[in-house]
Amino acid sequence: MDIIDLCLLSFALGLDCLVVSFSQGLIFVKNRRKNSLKLAVTMGLFQGLMPIIGYVAANKVYDFIVPYSKWIVFTIFFVLGLNFILESFRKGEKEEICRIGFGCLIALGIATGIDALVSGVTLKLTSTVLLNACLIIGAGSFIMSQIGFWSGNVLKNLQTRYLHILGGLILIGLALKALI
Repeated sequence: MDIIDLCLLSFALGLDCLVVSFSQGLIFVKNRRKNSLKLAVTMGLFQGLMPIIGYVAANKVYDFIVPYSKWIVFTIFFVLGLNFILESFRKGEKEEICRIGFGCLIALGIATGIDALVSGVTLKLTSTVLLNACLIIGAGSFIMSQIGFWSGNVLKNLQTRYLHILGGLILIGLALKALI
C-alpha cells in the first residue's frame, strides 16, 4: 500500500474513533481536555497497535496464502466495508453511557480496534511497511478522536449513519483497488 492508501485506511478505521469520541464529547461538561486526551490516546494506541496482531498472525501462514493474497485483501476490505454500511442501518438499543474510566477506555479501544486488527492481515499481504502503517493509522485515529470529541456539542444533529457509510465505501474502494 502506498501513503495515499494508508491515509484512506487510517481515515476509514478512524471513523469509529470519531463516532465514539463524538458521543463522549456530548456528555462531558467538566474536565473536557483531560477526557478528550485520554480518549484520543487510547484510540490512537489501540488502532495503531492492533494491526501488529493481524500482521503477525498473517506472517505465520504467509507462504500458504500468498497465491490468494489479492483475493484475501479484497474479501477482508469488502466485508469490513459492507459491515460498516450495514451497521449504519441497524437499529439497536441505546448503549449505556460510561464515563471515561480505565475500564471504559480499554473496552472502547478494543471495540474500535477490531477492524484495525483485521487490516493488519492486509498490510502483510500487500507488503506494507508495518511501522509506517501503524504510525499513520494511530495518528489518524488520535486526530479523528479529538475532532469527534470536540465537535460533539457543535454537531449534535449529525447522523452517524453517514459516517459509517462513508467509511464502508472507502474500505470497499480499497477492496476493489486490491484486485487491480
